[in-house]
Amino acid sequence: MRAVRIEEFGGPEVLVPVEVPEPVAGPGEVLVRVGAAGVNRADVLLRSGAYHRAGRPPLVPGGEGAGTVAALGEGVTGLAVGQRVMALGAANPGFYAELAAVPAGRVAPLPDGIDLVAAAALPTAWLTAWYCLHRLARVARGETVVIQAAASGVGSAAVQIAAAAGARVVAVAGSAAKTAWTRELGAHDTVDTSAHPEEAAVAEVLRLTGGRGAEVVLDAVGGRVFAHSLRETARAGRVVALANVALEPSTVDTRDFYPKNIAIHGFQLTNLTDHGYDPRPDLHEIATRVAAGEFHVPVEATYPLERASQAHERLERRTTRGKLILTTS
Repeated sequence: MRAVRIEEFGGPEVLVPVEVPEPVAGPGEVLVRVGAAGVNRADVLLRSGAYHRAGRPPLVPGGEGAGTVAALGEGVTGLAVGQRVMALGAANPGFYAELAAVPAGRVAPLPDGIDLVAAAALPTAWLTAWYCLHRLARVARGETVVIQAAASGVGSAAVQIAAAAGARVVAVAGSAAKTAWTRELGAHDTVDTSAHPEEAAVAEVLRLTGGRGAEVVLDAVGGRVFAHSLRETARAGRVVALANVALEPSTVDTRDFYPKNIAIHGFQLTNLTDHGYDPRPDLHEIATRVAAGEFHVPVEATYPLERASQAHERLERRTTRGKLILTTS
């Protein structure tokens, strides 16, 4: 079958189209014929060798995808061959391939009204945003939510999810074009970090909240921004740290959070599923609402599987809004 493989750690050029043996569905697994696969920053980190869970090359990346059931392993029930599904957590090979074998507990049926390209964006970015906002931060109507990197795949999902929950959304992004776009998704206020760099961004969030800060801050940036997130949080607020795309240490002053009784939550999706979390009910809820038109899945571009290196180059330029998707057909 066709796949894109990391032959050695490095830049986008190490993503090489290859022919590899087809995987089979073992006991408790579902063989998914992949129609579309999401491109995520975790894939970039895996490719570069910077991902903390990386194995050794050769590796076929891809943490999420959508397609149809090609075969069912022993003991799998509730799914049928030919059924449209979305999935996450395939082992090597991942979803940058025509077929992927996935544990059945990480495969969710797709409702009518959602195509495979949109569905491929849900199992990582959208599930992350949903879990962080609803299960960790427990966002409530009338609260203010600050979303760092609000034009990213996770950020653009979080803007819509928080707004739908009745929260006031403050979207933080790196250009005027990106912040304007987040308003189209439902953000009520925005902070352009190109116009309010470093400390000025914190001051702007505090100004927008009357000096109080936000009840919830979603931080996928890490590094120095995490210290800003703590300062932007209101008394008894909640901060969710879900990534460190800055790839730098986060140095914080504990006085920025303990006097305010702030709760800090960590989130990592793979670790969560490895320790018993069943993503299927949340994925069903998200997909149902997408199919009903309540949520819009922004996909900036799709690439044929063989052009995965170009998708990675584009993602690393940090100019994208929403998701990039690979397609196999």
